[in-house]
Amino acid sequence: MTQADRLETFIRGIPKAELHVHIEGTLEPELMFSLARRNGIALPWMGVEELRKAYDFHNLQSFLDIYYKGADVLQHVQDFYDLTWAYFERAARDNVRHVELFFDPQTHTRRDVPFETVMTGIHGAQVDAEKRLGITSKLILCFLRHLSEESAMETLHQAVPFRPWIGGVGLDSSESGNPPSKFKDVFVEAREALFPVVAHAGEEGPPAYILEALDVLKAQRIDHGVRCLEDDALVERLAREQVPLTVCPLSNIKLRVFPHLAQHNLKELMRRGLLVTINSDDPAYFGGYIGDNYAACARELGLTRDEVIALAKNSFSASFLGQDDKQRHHAAIDAYAAANP
Repeated sequence: MTQADRLETFIRGIPKAELHVHIEGTLEPELMFSLARRNGIALPWMGVEELRKAYDFHNLQSFLDIYYKGADVLQHVQDFYDLTWAYFERAARDNVRHVELFFDPQTHTRRDVPFETVMTGIHGAQVDAEKRLGITSKLILCFLRHLSEESAMETLHQAVPFRPWIGGVGLDSSESGNPPSKFKDVFVEAREALFPVVAHAGEEGPPAYILEALDVLKAQRIDHGVRCLEDDALVERLAREQVPLTVCPLSNIKLRVFPHLAQHNLKELMRRGLLVTINSDDPAYFGGYIGDNYAACARELGLTRDEVIALAKNSFSASFLGQDDKQRHHAAIDAYAAANP
């Protein structure tokens, strides 16, 4: 076995958390067509292979057009359960021990799928994943930024009865032209309800959007954030305050944020002292789950074993777990590293 093979094996087995994954973005083509048949829905692609060929994205919007169309097959509690359970089973193969899972209720309620249907299916799979796979999880409700703040506020109010099942709120979808400040009031109300706050910023949008997420929304974690390097003062602040960045390398390549993975700024972010994590974003569409993202970065960016360990520890440090749980997972990483020299 080569040194690269040993590192990849090490990567697959190291305990890790995933903090940036959209449950709708884990909808594999095979499951999409299965649910379409079950629910009598016609898809615009002839089959799995034709659908996969459509995954040639040139920007975020070209991806979202297919992403939202695929979500049409999600109609019933069992559909959301099956989708979420399939993700957890796949995550277990990469020894993911904790997930903070995004979902987009407006994608479904706008299709007249009840909020309760979405919540019940996803939550059921979360409960089973902890019992059967040992994976803990928190659910983060994301507002669609291409829609109005009024729609986001309505969604927040729909979430109130399910507060015990929701671990935070976030902001996603089309970043260009939709600054975080557009949603100032809804995030004020979310914070008053004691929801932890995260936000997508600095993927397609400029560093100013990261600043707005921090200062206007009071985000505790920035999803993506890779464009922060365009603003040295912002980088210094992110490093000083240890604001986590949930970086999604293969997603960034698929959506042309960087032309090639070898040109990704992950290692520069680490070198500058930022609290960086690796995640998969929408793995069914971007060709890689979390272990694939780690392994690809190891190959193309030359990640060392110590850097892999640091990134795995970062994933728990950046989570919304309590301090005791974070320490427990850090200890598990140290034990794994000691047993796999």
